[in-house]
Amino acid sequence: MRIVRIVYTTHFVRALRTLDPDLKDLIRERTLLFQTNCFDPKLKTHKLKGRLKDYWSYSLTHSHRVLFQFMSKDAVGFIDVGDHSIYK
Repeated sequence: MRIVRIVYTTHFVRALRTLDPDLKDLIRERTLLFQTNCFDPKLKTHKLKGRLKDYWSYSLTHSHRVLFQFMSKDAVGFIDVGDHSIYK
């Protein structure tokens, strides 16, 4: 599924600023892959459960994720980025 539009929340932008430059480069690379195919196996995209059941995430590294929500068939909102603490 191709993603045409990504809306970045202010929370996502603030969280992004705190990350290491190497991780920011990886986010740029993975976002391009995500836009081409948001379910590419490299991303390990998965739907969350419990109180976050309306959200999805994809992997950047073993410990870092991007939390997002589908807004429509081809648009998403990036909610947060960081380690597993973003699920709290």
